[in-house]
Amino acid sequence: MKLEDSTFIVTGGASGLGEATVRAFHDAGANVVIADLNTAAGEKLADELGARAAFHRTDVAAEADARGCVELALTRFGALNGLVNCAGIGTAAKVLGKDGPQPLDGFSRIVSVNLIGTFNMIRIASDAMSKGEANAGGERGVIINTASVAAYDGQIGQAGYAASKGGIVSMTLPIARELARFGIRVVTIAPGLFLTPMMQTLPPDVQKSLGEAVPFPPRLGEPAEFAQLARQIAENAMLNGETIRLDGAVRLAPR
Repeated sequence: MKLEDSTFIVTGGASGLGEATVRAFHDAGANVVIADLNTAAGEKLADELGARAAFHRTDVAAEADARGCVELALTRFGALNGLVNCAGIGTAAKVLGKDGPQPLDGFSRIVSVNLIGTFNMIRIASDAMSKGEANAGGERGVIINTASVAAYDGQIGQAGYAASKGGIVSMTLPIARELARFGIRVVTIAPGLFLTPMMQTLPPDVQKSLGEAVPFPPRLGEPAEFAQLARQIAENAMLNGETIRLDGAVRLAPR
C-alpha cells in the first residue's frame, strides 16, 4: 500500500509509539486521524501537522467513540485505508499481594482497554475499509496492532497486561483470515523494551539497566523504530496474519 494520499487512524496517537507512527505516516504523505483520550496533546499535534491531520477524542473501548473516529476519517479525508492500534495501559499487580487477591476491576480495565479496545477499533474500522475502493493489488486496507513481548514472557505482576497482549496476538491470524476476502491485512507488532512515556517515568539508572539487558542493540528501543516497522508493514502487501517481535532478542526474566 502506498502511504501517500492514504488515510490512517492511529489510536494512542498523541504520545509514545502512536505519536511516532502518526509523524512517520504523515511524513510519508498519509492523512492521519489521531485518536486519543488526551485532548490537549492530540489537538496540539494535529495543529502542528496541519491540514492532513485531525484529532478525535477516543476511548477505544467505547463503540460511539470508535464510530465517531471512523466517521471523521471518512468525512474529512474521504476514505479509510488503515488502522494502527497503539492505545494501551499497563499497571503491575500481583494475583496474590500483601493485601490479598488482586482487585478484579484492575484486571478488567487492562483487558478492556488493551484487548477489547483493540478489537472494537478493528471491527468498526474494517467495516469502513471493506466498502472502500481496492488498489491495483486488490488491497483495501491494513490493520496494525500493538502487542508486547509480555504476551510471551510476561513477568510477575503482569498477569492482566500479558493476558491482554496475548489476546491481541491470538486474534491476529483468525481476523486476518476472515478479512482476507475484503483485501484487508492484519499484522501485529510485539515491542520489547521501548523508550515510551511510561518508561520515561523510571529513574535514568533503571532505564539504562533495562536497556543493557537487551542482547543487541543493548539499549531501549526508540519509538521511531516502531513507526518504521509499522510503515514497512503497511507498504509490504505480503505481510499478513503475523506477529513480529521488535525486541533486540530480549527475553524477559520472571521479575
